[in-house]
Amino acid sequence: MSVKLTVPEIRSYNALIWKIALGFLAIFIIIIALTAFGVFGPLPSFRDLENPKSNQASEILTSDNHVLGTYYVQNRSNVTYKEISPNVIHALIATEDNRFMNHSGIDFGRAFTIIFYNLIGKKQGGSTITQQLALNLFSERSHDRLTRVKQKLQEWIIAVRLERNYTKEEILTMYLNTVDFGAYNTYGIKSAARTYFNTTPAKLTPDQAALLIGMVNGPGVYSPIRHPDNAIKRRNFVLRRMADENYLSEGQAEEFKNKPLGLSFHPTDHNEGLATYFRSVLKKDVQKILTDQDMHKSDGTPYDLDRDGLRIYTTINYTMQQYAEEAQSAYMKDLQQQFNQHWRGRSLWKAVPDFQMLLNQGMKRSDRYRSLTLQGKTDEEIKQDFNTPTSMNLFTWHGNVDTTMKPIDSIVYCKMLLRNAMMSMDPSTGYVKAWVGGINYEHFKYDQVKMGTRQVGSTAKPFTYAVAIDNGFSPCMRVNNVPDTIYGYGKPWCPGSDPSETVSGMITLRKALARSQNWVTAHVMKQVTPEPVAQLIKKMGITSDVPAYPTICLGTFNASVMDMTGAYSVFANEGLWTEPTYLLRIEDKNGNLLYEHKPRVVQAMNPQTAYVMTYMLKGVVDEGTGWRLRSKYGLRNPIGGKTGTTQNNSDGWFIGITPQLVTGVWTGAEDRAIHFRSTRLGEGANTALPIFATYMKKVYENAGLGVKKNIDFAMPKNGVDITLDCNAYTQQQQGAAEVDSKLGF
Repeated sequence: MSVKLTVPEIRSYNALIWKIALGFLAIFIIIIALTAFGVFGPLPSFRDLENPKSNQASEILTSDNHVLGTYYVQNRSNVTYKEISPNVIHALIATEDNRFMNHSGIDFGRAFTIIFYNLIGKKQGGSTITQQLALNLFSERSHDRLTRVKQKLQEWIIAVRLERNYTKEEILTMYLNTVDFGAYNTYGIKSAARTYFNTTPAKLTPDQAALLIGMVNGPGVYSPIRHPDNAIKRRNFVLRRMADENYLSEGQAEEFKNKPLGLSFHPTDHNEGLATYFRSVLKKDVQKILTDQDMHKSDGTPYDLDRDGLRIYTTINYTMQQYAEEAQSAYMKDLQQQFNQHWRGRSLWKAVPDFQMLLNQGMKRSDRYRSLTLQGKTDEEIKQDFNTPTSMNLFTWHGNVDTTMKPIDSIVYCKMLLRNAMMSMDPSTGYVKAWVGGINYEHFKYDQVKMGTRQVGSTAKPFTYAVAIDNGFSPCMRVNNVPDTIYGYGKPWCPGSDPSETVSGMITLRKALARSQNWVTAHVMKQVTPEPVAQLIKKMGITSDVPAYPTICLGTFNASVMDMTGAYSVFANEGLWTEPTYLLRIEDKNGNLLYEHKPRVVQAMNPQTAYVMTYMLKGVVDEGTGWRLRSKYGLRNPIGGKTGTTQNNSDGWFIGITPQLVTGVWTGAEDRAIHFRSTRLGEGANTALPIFATYMKKVYENAGLGVKKNIDFAMPKNGVDITLDCNAYTQQQQGAAEVDSKLGF
């Protein structure tokens, strides 16, 4: 039985439906209005939209109020729209928002077609690119349904504001600069292009662009490193969408789908700017402090160095850091040429013992090896990969170079690159002023200032002489420079001495140290014995193992550049060892003190002994192995120091002291088996001293740094009762001998 509605009744029902629809529309408009006015939570202001940021970076501040660098949650380097390949733009629009150019931030028509698109296989998300940007910039996606609804409304408002204040190109650029690409906190298309393909956004091919854009909605699930099969499927889906939207032909899309991933995985982070090695070491230290001291914010959550806008105050001087890096770069470029010429035409496999073993070790330590292992490659496949030419980016002293070569050959190339590190500090405060941990942080991450240790060679000799001075020896005491064997410590030991470097006859201790004479040093060690020398070395801040054996007088133990520089500061600081300090304090974003470092101070040496040692170390520069500072580099002011060269010229050192600055420099190859074959080229006077000299000249030329050129080491308050004038000392010795003769002794 059917019921016929009269015209008035139909009109009444229609009116009711319209009222309900208008009511819902009104409620929706009211909700949107309330959202826009911040009733459901604050929205970014126009100023926030002009300066969008996802997290507040923590800043590293130098002693002269420069920002040395930042720590942030996103490994992000921004690019402009013109620097992005059209392939990237096309892949993004085709996959994420194919009507992007036609809507104003919200695509209501898209919402009604999502189900239809999914049914026919053209999968589309519910948010426009502009809405996704709003989420990326100002909030984190909530997993609570009610909160997510509120968040979605806020995204709409923000999206509309973004569209009003930015062009479509600017919105696309901001989106691509902020989106997450997974590995190593890689954010932004520039970092992604470099990390996965070792290229720039402008050079990304359609298949590369499709792979990266495919990661946007699931950087973990679609990671080409961890899930290569998923990544290929997702890439091919993006290529199909590009063909559907006529950015590629069907034939082109199929061709790109058949290509392998073609990765050149090259994860990088914080590689640019000053003090890259220092910033890396500092970050680990700060994170350890925050964890060990269990620091929490007012809401009870722990501090996050990459998100919470901490201010980290350091002792580094921005200008001196620049000078140190410039000095390294200028001389190492020349030294590398010397090294290359020295090895030209010689086979490493024949000249270097176990070179194949070193090569295998280098291969297994490489990022490429780790990446291939993660992909499940067999040893044979990995070996084949390393012997297949491929595009590579190599470090040179003339800039990074893109080239094609076998990866195994690139390891040989890197093995032949000389490394270098230096640190400069104020001996009275312990404040580190400059820190150069290696030659290029992007390519060689290992810090050689604090983390690495190498044999110290003749830079250890002053420790033995210091014990002798403390036991009443005089710098003017004369010793016959002949072999002197030491017994009682296992096998009898007597060092060798290069005939061309040996000063024959009776020489003073000062001259023996100045000319780095092994036999006299061994004679002194025999007199003072190894135990007190080892004890003094440890008291002067050397943290590595120093066994109490006679050979330590020639520096057979290992130590870091930081420890050795800190130890030499004892000579310049009246016997006080002040802990090398580079972190002063940490504050939160509001300036509240979270941590303050107080350096340890130890009276390591008698002030008189320290002063006498500065006199002996000045002899190294005035008449010994450090003479180039005077003759070649024209430094005439009071400077002491010591060169160091280890066995086979594997390590070159120079540690220089002035009243206000102590600076240590080390140079050598990654493996000690690779080195200069002649002492003339491999000694510390040639490989390390010139960097110190260039650095100090720059420092002295800048009066604003306050490092004065013509002040001398301060004499102890109680004076010095050791005669430093060797002519007067000789007369005293002769007078004493005459008295003894008359008395019948």
